[in-house]
Amino acid sequence: MISSLARLGQRLLAARLKAFSLAAVALLAGCSANPIYTTTGVVLSNYSEGEATPYVLQMSDPQMACALGEGVDPLLYSFSRVTQAPDSTGSLLMLLAGNCAEYEAWEAQLAYLRADYEGNVEAAKDAREVAKRMNALTAKRRYASFLRAMAAYEFDPSAEPLECPFLFNEQDEITFLLGLLTGMQAIVNDANSGAMAGVPKSIAPQAERAATCLDNEKWGGTPNAIRALVWLLLPDTRPALSPDPWQVLEHSRELAVEKGIRVPHALQAVAAETFGRPDKLEEAIASFVEANATVDVWDDYRLVDEVAAGVVRFSSDKHWTASYGHRTPQTFFGKMSPDRGTENVETMNLDDLL
Repeated sequence: MISSLARLGQRLLAARLKAFSLAAVALLAGCSANPIYTTTGVVLSNYSEGEATPYVLQMSDPQMACALGEGVDPLLYSFSRVTQAPDSTGSLLMLLAGNCAEYEAWEAQLAYLRADYEGNVEAAKDAREVAKRMNALTAKRRYASFLRAMAAYEFDPSAEPLECPFLFNEQDEITFLLGLLTGMQAIVNDANSGAMAGVPKSIAPQAERAATCLDNEKWGGTPNAIRALVWLLLPDTRPALSPDPWQVLEHSRELAVEKGIRVPHALQAVAAETFGRPDKLEEAIASFVEANATVDVWDDYRLVDEVAAGVVRFSSDKHWTASYGHRTPQTFFGKMSPDRGTENVETMNLDDLL
């Protein structure tokens, strides 16, 4: 009798403990899934997608945009603990954050070139190491941006056969395109860091295939420019009977000016530096500057053109710093030397001012 009562008491105690545990779990779950937090996360995500992203893409100040990426990304993604991660907007934010890191890498690279020009070995070594570290950080952020862009549209770039994602509107198209472009940039940044970030090289052929999912004419030759860059990096990916990659880049530059989104100029500059083609580098810089007089920049995506302009100017600055010890003078942007030439130069008649 006593043993039966004891067993009954043990069962009641066990039942109470189980009920208490379930209540505790439910309480904790309720705290982590606070409806106010969830609602706020959904509102922020929808606002970022519908209003913030279009606004940022229209900006003309890349450095302010990159600061927004660094500042807003942690806030927006903290809500992924209570609601679905906003991968489409998040891809852009991480892209912008990657630009911030790259701007620091650029400054370090120019400092290295100046020190090397002056023969200051210690300063050159230090600046070179800073450049590598910042390139590694840039690569990590850009790889994250690429992964988010692919996740946003449930796209598997390695799938066989290729299944293009459903891109509902123009903003989806530019987000996907920038995701592919950022993936390619991540590879270049990682190479410049000495492979410190460990970005997989498989991104390159995946981006080459995925670029065919976008309208090349509509997006100013950028999809084909991405493909051409991959063909240069990995010749085996180049389809039979396809044009020479440099010809593709040249044609893409022409389309870019027509559409007002000059990413192909930047891609040609990067390719020219990577493969030691100073003639193609000069061509890319000169044609970009020449286009300033005629190009009608696509207002909805002005930031993209401004970022491309920064890449082209940095390529020019590297050449000038390595050759002359300083950045490109504004009046010489588009030229590769300080030699103006004296033919057909108009001069002012100073007598008219007297």
